[in-house]
Amino acid sequence: MPLTPQITPLNIADAAHLLRRTSFGATTEQIQALAGQTPQAAAAQLLSFPTETLPSPFRPLEAVSPGAAIKLMQAQWLREMVLTPHPLRERLTLMWSNHFVIATDKVKNVSALDNYLLTLRTHALDKFPELALAAIKTPALLRYLDNNQNRKGKPNENLGRELLELFTLGIGHYSETDVKEGARALTGWTFEGGKNNKQFAESQTFMFNQKQHDGGPKTYLGQKGNFGGEDIVRLAAGHQATAERVAFKLWRSFVSDAPNEAGQARLTETYTQAGGDIKQTLLTLLGSQEFYSSRQSIIRSPVEFVAGALRASGRSDLDEKTYINLSGTLSRLGQELLHPPTVKGWDGGRGWINDGTLLLRMQVAAALTLGKQMGGKGKITERPSSLALLGSEAMPPALAKLAAPQQAYLMLVSPEYQLI
Repeated sequence: MPLTPQITPLNIADAAHLLRRTSFGATTEQIQALAGQTPQAAAAQLLSFPTETLPSPFRPLEAVSPGAAIKLMQAQWLREMVLTPHPLRERLTLMWSNHFVIATDKVKNVSALDNYLLTLRTHALDKFPELALAAIKTPALLRYLDNNQNRKGKPNENLGRELLELFTLGIGHYSETDVKEGARALTGWTFEGGKNNKQFAESQTFMFNQKQHDGGPKTYLGQKGNFGGEDIVRLAAGHQATAERVAFKLWRSFVSDAPNEAGQARLTETYTQAGGDIKQTLLTLLGSQEFYSSRQSIIRSPVEFVAGALRASGRSDLDEKTYINLSGTLSRLGQELLHPPTVKGWDGGRGWINDGTLLLRMQVAAALTLGKQMGGKGKITERPSSLALLGSEAMPPALAKLAAPQQAYLMLVSPEYQLI
């Protein structure tokens, strides 16, 4: 049985819930604008977005080193999350960056990183096999998993293994033979340009090297043929076990950190009936009873903590140095953009919170409310919105008589803000 539609129009709490889950955070005015719409219409509105990002003051190509360029790109992405009128696009891009993982300890080329993010934005709502194929062909992912070293007679199995283990079917649904045959099929997939770190500003592009490709017959996931890279990606991405993994990814991202076997099975059926179409699946999910009945069941990631606070405040742009400092803070909180800790990505959930990161969240909240981080204009003076920060119009009585900065600080460190 697929997911159950939510048929009643959104009340103010429903609208706040939807935007907290899909948009990092939102102002009272943005929440009020969605109230009264049907869940399906509100979801369709959020899922309609262009790929173009805002003009950026950051210039990574002009950096003096790859490390400096990466810091600028991280700050640039954080700024986009905070200011974009299409936050669900960036939320999905962040989610897929934690699925098709790369990391800047190996990927230091500006164009490769830029193309990687553009690819995830462009294909975020495609059918999953199309997204998978586009992501795997990016120079960033090919470099991260060493497929530029994968050639006929000397196969490198890194990409072939992670395609099955992490990107699609998952452990237990494939054999070592599938890994080896998949690696053979992926031979010749490489990139040209920017081959070393000193060339971090040189453009990189995907290239198929026919001379390095093993064109012989292969057996992969029970199928036989002279498979190439595109063939095995589509076979793996279209597998039923992959449908279950994608449904699990969407469930954890938008419904709950906690597994729910029955709910995930319904989401898997929804995904399967949609033919693997991510946009159609999300339209159904974000308009479902399962989505609206699950409140405060996802722990905010560091990005969601920081971007949510800034978006809910409705403040104008921050200076470049502040974004750079905040992106560095995200790293200390456990979520360095474009650099998950392993090829598995960030575990999320309870992994976001420990004694050290909780204390740091309190310090960040103090800097954003009691300090000068908010737009470089000193302490905030307007009353913070309980609806925007906590998802409820009723401000806790204990906060009512406090000054605005203290109210905002206590909301940001409250359990109600940590959970969405």
